[in-house]
Amino acid sequence: MMNATPSDVTPLVPRIVRACRREHLDRPPVWMMRQAGRYMPEYRAIREKADFLTMCKTPDLAAEVSLQPLTAFGMDAVIMFSDILVPVEAMGMTLEFNEKGPHLPTPLRTRAQIDALCIPDPEEKTGFVMQVLRTLRQALSVYPKVGLIGFAGAPWTLATYMVEGGTSRNHTDIMTMLYNEPEALHVLLDKIAKTVILYLNAQIEAGAQVVQLFDTWGGLLPEPLYREFVHPYQQQVIAGLNREVTPVILYVKGSSHVLEYLPQTGADVISLDGLTTIAQARQRLGQNVALQGNLDFNMLFAKPDVLIRNVQAMVKEGGNQGYIFNLSHGIIPQTPVENVKRVVDTIKATSLALATP
Repeated sequence: MMNATPSDVTPLVPRIVRACRREHLDRPPVWMMRQAGRYMPEYRAIREKADFLTMCKTPDLAAEVSLQPLTAFGMDAVIMFSDILVPVEAMGMTLEFNEKGPHLPTPLRTRAQIDALCIPDPEEKTGFVMQVLRTLRQALSVYPKVGLIGFAGAPWTLATYMVEGGTSRNHTDIMTMLYNEPEALHVLLDKIAKTVILYLNAQIEAGAQVVQLFDTWGGLLPEPLYREFVHPYQQQVIAGLNREVTPVILYVKGSSHVLEYLPQTGADVISLDGLTTIAQARQRLGQNVALQGNLDFNMLFAKPDVLIRNVQAMVKEGGNQGYIFNLSHGIIPQTPVENVKRVVDTIKATSLALATP
């Protein structure tokens, strides 16, 4: 046999990328939304020295926080530490964070305000995000099986924050704009979509191996309104991405009533919330799209034997082709650290028999 030359050697492909491509694996990859956060003492130690937005905008700090779950638990993917509203600030809005979360003190109320927003150059306005990704990609060079995830908020979800001025319980302002000024809202959604396309493509160029599009508030709308104000802009973003080797994950919270629309966006992976089981999603969506999810985040408070039993059942249900283990939503601050580790250890101890491709 001839000795392999460097050009003959195929670089290792991260497990999460292989799962996105629906390759057969011995076990699913595992990562968790908000895996870098306040439940970790290492995170809290850094947070005591810097406010949230400063952490996001300081590449060394953001990279350090991003890597903490890999060091502590051995996650199969690292997601960059940032916030979905970073590009909103770059578009021209003032962004603050307080004890209640994000705050946009001058919310959008008029067409003139919408027209005044720019479509920013991502390197010029959010270059710190790209530096975080470049730093992480370098750090992960010694972990070739660990993938690097970039992300952005989807147009509808970003629009809700921009119009409401922050997190909202009833979303009255965005719905008022939808009903009374739908043309203005469409202009806003299109402008956001163009911004997100540039932003995610810059992340891919900077080293993101997978990108996730978060539409946290997409499930608020009934199907006819979802079809008009949410779905087309998800499609627009995903169609605009440089995806030759970079898969896209789409997460829509509250998506059970519109589940069949999600693969039509072109996403490679559908991330499920807690309202649809893996089995139900397979039945409704078929086998040609990968799935991610969807252990109830409150399960992380369960007794060890209950937690392990449920994790093992979900791994078995997800299978060894086209499945990524995650939660139904992000980890919350009160989550016991030891249970996060217990989930990862359980999945890594589970080896599923490889089916014949």
